[in-house]
Amino acid sequence: MPVHDVADSGFDREAASYERARPGYPRECVQWCAEHLGLHPGHTVLDLAAGTGKFTRLLEPLGAHLIAAEPVDGMRAILAATSPRVPLVSCTAELLPFADESLDAIVVAQAFHWFDAPVALAEASRALRPGGRLGLVWNARDRSAAHADALWAIMDRVEKKAPWRQHEEWHEAAFTETAYFGPLHEATFHHEQLMTVDEVVDRFRSVSHVAVLDPSDQQAVLDEVRDLALTHPDTAGRDRIAIPYRVDAYWCERT
Repeated sequence: MPVHDVADSGFDREAASYERARPGYPRECVQWCAEHLGLHPGHTVLDLAAGTGKFTRLLEPLGAHLIAAEPVDGMRAILAATSPRVPLVSCTAELLPFADESLDAIVVAQAFHWFDAPVALAEASRALRPGGRLGLVWNARDRSAAHADALWAIMDRVEKKAPWRQHEEWHEAAFTETAYFGPLHEATFHHEQLMTVDEVVDRFRSVSHVAVLDPSDQQAVLDEVRDLALTHPDTAGRDRIAIPYRVDAYWCERT
């Protein structure tokens, strides 16, 4: 099954911006995943749709036999350069090149919303050993700060059809009717990025639906982001702007 066209084109085109400007993940979230997914030596773990390796690099020190999978060429090239010791394959979640019951855990950071959920869950179940676990992580947009809400409001106009916008309903739609996995267990974490105005602009440049815009339309969006960051009462004149995130983490076990 092909990658969603917006994800394929946008993330390929702006892979470098993604690597520079996207947030990482808090240590507490990584520890929570390690504890509940068994990410330790002796276990084989797949970082699925690993992107440029933001989460991969946090998993490497845990000592599990880690494999990364990423279908987008531009992102995979950066991942290969930043995590050269991690085996890397090109595949989608809907067609995994792994033998039945060969994986102990699968981790998906910032990507499950792009999947064809029923097909991907069936594939994950097939590749996981009995009792294997699936972990899902998102940096969700925390709009509690006025300047953050104003910035993301610009994206509201651009991303009307983005699949992640149904984030609050994804678990019901994806898991309620599946027999592949048991109940979801969840946790919430918080962190923030401190960024210059240029870095804030780069962060929005890395959004897939911005990346695929025509150059003139993209520049208009980025100019609006820059102007807001420079003039908003909460950010004007500051050397660094805090962009907050809520991290939503989940795990479930193969039935």
